[in-house]
Amino acid sequence: MKSLVDHLSQYAAYHRDPRNIASHFIGIPLIVVAVAVLLSRPEWSVGGLWLSPAVLLALFSAWFYLRLELALGVLMTMLMGLSVWAGHVLAAQSTAVWLSSGVGMFVVGWVIQFIGHYYEGRKPAFVDDVSGLIVGPLFVVAELAFLLGLRQDLKRQIEERSGPVARRGLDRSHALRGNAGQDAPRPKA
Repeated sequence: MKSLVDHLSQYAAYHRDPRNIASHFIGIPLIVVAVAVLLSRPEWSVGGLWLSPAVLLALFSAWFYLRLELALGVLMTMLMGLSVWAGHVLAAQSTAVWLSSGVGMFVVGWVIQFIGHYYEGRKPAFVDDVSGLIVGPLFVVAELAFLLGLRQDLKRQIEERSGPVARRGLDRSHALRGNAGQDAPRPKA
């Protein structure tokens, strides 16, 4: 099983430009809430508890995060719970509100992500490894912790593998060809 450092280092290798990281602070929460909204229908009552595909995905995600590390896992579980709550609130609205809010947040979140990856000069991590879809929210929480001066030990371990955060220059010829930054050398994870 990969460790917390393994997962975050692999994801971080695709996210070393501070503009890309900043875009993830907005884009990933929008996408997470959008997925919770869209998966909050249908809803079932089982033994007095409500279940939905969003709840099942959140439970799987919580299990994944808690296996990696207790402290970050508990925080991620709480954040997933808030996302599911928001999803169920919006899913209780009319179908038009439910779909427009879910699809709208999803599209806006991904547009912001792709703008960030333009600055990174590299495609999103999930293109090479689908686990990036579940590691992305954890990466955002870890990066926020680093900005607050927390978990510097974890930050050092990630930077040893993926390199430091640094603003990249833009090579528009690569970006326009669709293989932005793939020719640029990257640290090995």
